[in-house]
Amino acid sequence: MPENALICLWPVEKYSDNAPYKTDLKLADETPIAFVYNSIPYAVMMATPHNIEDYAYGFSITERIVGHASAIRTLKIDEASDGLTVNLTLQGEDFKKLLHSRRAMTGRTGCGVCGTDDLESLHTNLPKVAPHTPASLAAIRTALANLAAQQTLNAQVHMVHAAAWCLPNGTIPLIREDVGRHNALDKLIGAGLRQQANFTEGFCVITSRCSYEMVQKAILAGFTTLVAISAPTARALRLAQEAGLTVVALARHNAQYVFTGSIAE
Repeated sequence: MPENALICLWPVEKYSDNAPYKTDLKLADETPIAFVYNSIPYAVMMATPHNIEDYAYGFSITERIVGHASAIRTLKIDEASDGLTVNLTLQGEDFKKLLHSRRAMTGRTGCGVCGTDDLESLHTNLPKVAPHTPASLAAIRTALANLAAQQTLNAQVHMVHAAAWCLPNGTIPLIREDVGRHNALDKLIGAGLRQQANFTEGFCVITSRCSYEMVQKAILAGFTTLVAISAPTARALRLAQEAGLTVVALARHNAQYVFTGSIAE
């Protein structure tokens, strides 16, 4: 989808120390995205309408609908005036699993566990983080210093989240943005899967708080270290400890807090 379809101009009247004046502000849009697997509706999520293929792959993995990208046989996006429908076809065994985990409601913007209809499903076993070399403090600070320059959509609208995969030296080869923090991470994960990225190398940076669902998504994607601009929740940290995920949060260019795991100075 072209970039001009992602941004709308909204007329406003600005008040400041000077005389008020009328202008237009750029705003990011959000669109209902319906996920349909083997002709059966699964969920409707609100998201920024770009990188939808990445979103579909990442969403399917982090929802544990499929265990690997090759389980998605086909993907087709249908556009309508009221949103997008992503039609996916799955292998037989994955589709059987899906029938036992369907969501019960429409998701809000980037909702992480909307529609989960029992508490037990929030405590399912997650894989352990792969053995890895700790991310370096220098690399984390390099990534944080360069992150804003790669948030091209946010530079225009000042309202979207980003999730970035960073290499061990701190460079950022892959970044995705969305109005929803969960969506941005799903898009990043999907993009990496489609490009066969090795997420066990380097680390992930998110511009949001580090909640339970964000940790869970990072673990399922294979990340070993998650760096968050905002604070983590205690539940997220307990989950990270169980799986062996390093969490660095309240991360700024000049100060970072290591909550779980370790980094190399």
